[in-house]
Amino acid sequence: MSTIQIVGKEYYCKDIFSNLFTFTIPHYQRPYAWTTEEAGALLDDLWTAFRHDERAIIDKDPCFLGSIVLVKEEHDPTARVIDGQQRLTTLTIMLSVLRDLLPTRAGDISDYIRQKGKPLEGLRDRFRLELRKQDADFFRNNIQVENGIKALEKKHAPDLPNDAQRHICTNALYLLKRLREGPKPSELPNYVSIRDKVLEDFTSFVVTKTMMVVVSTVDDKSAYRIFSVLNSRGLDLSHADILKAEIIGEIDGEGTQQQYAHKWETIEENLGLEDFKSLFAYIRMIHMKKKLERTILEEIRDYVDPKKAPVEFIDNELEPYGEALRTLNYCNYKSVAGAEKVNQNLKWLKQVDNTDWVPAAIVALSKKANDPEWLNLFFQALERLAAGLLIMRAGVNERLERYGKLLAELQKEGDVLAPGSTLHLTQDDRNKVLKGLDGNLYEMTKVRRYVLLRLDQSLSGGGAEYVYPIVTIEHVLPQTPMEQSQWMKWFPDEKERSGWVHRLGNLVLLSRAKNSEAGRLEFEEKKNKYFRSEGTSPFHLTTQVITESQWTPAILQKRQERLIGKLKEIWSL
Repeated sequence: MSTIQIVGKEYYCKDIFSNLFTFTIPHYQRPYAWTTEEAGALLDDLWTAFRHDERAIIDKDPCFLGSIVLVKEEHDPTARVIDGQQRLTTLTIMLSVLRDLLPTRAGDISDYIRQKGKPLEGLRDRFRLELRKQDADFFRNNIQVENGIKALEKKHAPDLPNDAQRHICTNALYLLKRLREGPKPSELPNYVSIRDKVLEDFTSFVVTKTMMVVVSTVDDKSAYRIFSVLNSRGLDLSHADILKAEIIGEIDGEGTQQQYAHKWETIEENLGLEDFKSLFAYIRMIHMKKKLERTILEEIRDYVDPKKAPVEFIDNELEPYGEALRTLNYCNYKSVAGAEKVNQNLKWLKQVDNTDWVPAAIVALSKKANDPEWLNLFFQALERLAAGLLIMRAGVNERLERYGKLLAELQKEGDVLAPGSTLHLTQDDRNKVLKGLDGNLYEMTKVRRYVLLRLDQSLSGGGAEYVYPIVTIEHVLPQTPMEQSQWMKWFPDEKERSGWVHRLGNLVLLSRAKNSEAGRLEFEEKKNKYFRSEGTSPFHLTTQVITESQWTPAILQKRQERLIGKLKEIWSL
């Protein structure tokens, strides 16, 4: 039985950026993603350590920057970076900036960026760090070559083709500005300005007193295992990053690895980092159909077990589910006919205050992508279910149990549209929903806005689009009317008045912030100055009130019955 040797050793930057190592970033690694926040934090850490005391560089305490994980043969400098790309790239950018700011030391600093060819020793001229193929030329031409950063000052980062190049450009210009001008006094109170001598000393500190632990192994799978162990409990890497290392690491053949790493990255880029991380939580739910009991990472490993068949997992789950999630996020389902209705239901689902419905929606979209008629009926019922659970104030456990049963029915190839399936509200559910709608709706904080917007759209004929930056809810009958007001004459009984104030019939929508003083105006004055005033959007719930000449209990009762009837129609209650 062979044993794979794992080597761990401390190296100063002068040795990391030397002929001992030639770093390459495998195609399956995520792109460079550090922003100015992380790059600035690294500079602050280094500068603080450098200026901590006035001792000579040789006597200063080392500054530890963590570990990097490599796949590397013992006597071969070629090293594939499994973990550490962000730090190595940012340090290279920083050294390149220092080189361009210190022309008298440019040759010395260049040695840490570029290996000079020595034909007699079999060494060719090459850069010490090579990024992924997509970004390697950009990094080389604008960072690593001397005076390349000057070209960046003429570029506009948003116009660059991908996030990695935008981050490289932004971070280089940020570090250039910081190092050229010096930290602000508030950041480093003991420092006044950066002169060439201080910059030179700082550079010396970075290369001679900054160290990292290099963990290396000759075997890809061992490297991924080390990567996972080192980072499973850390905050820098998400469960998606760790799973990528584990899953891609199990694929045999470098060509196939690259192919599936590219698939992985395409899904990640299409969704964005946060939604991509959420995708794994949804996949876990699709498999488990119950509430999370441990971490997402642990339950994905134990119950989904994507390493067992990594290619099949990416082809059959990650890719189609990722595409379905992207459709949900953008509400952009496409078909020859019927797409508009599907997307309208998706827009309403996205306004529900939880995402527990998403796994079922992902499965439905994946299975029935070519059946818009079925999808329309499904999402219409799913929106009714999600809204019903919201109005019934179902807790997270109750919601997850319900959606878990729905997932099971979807995966059994049964007809979830048939009466009696978990997709549909039961008669008891409907009674509870109606009770909630007919009660003090305003006091149901997470429910009221959804119900009123949903109702208003239906009253508009279904064509209303709510793109207002502010949407607030106003009481027609004030919560605290003035003693001698008309309101008190219409509602002399305090119990009756308080019984109506928070109910559906007494609520309207405004497209601006609430005005507590305006809320107590008399009815006519309120309509003219508040409901009709410039800037108030024409919500149908509000314009209906403007047509009324009085606001009495009888009018409220009719309005309440009419609006409840409309909601019954919307949700088939």
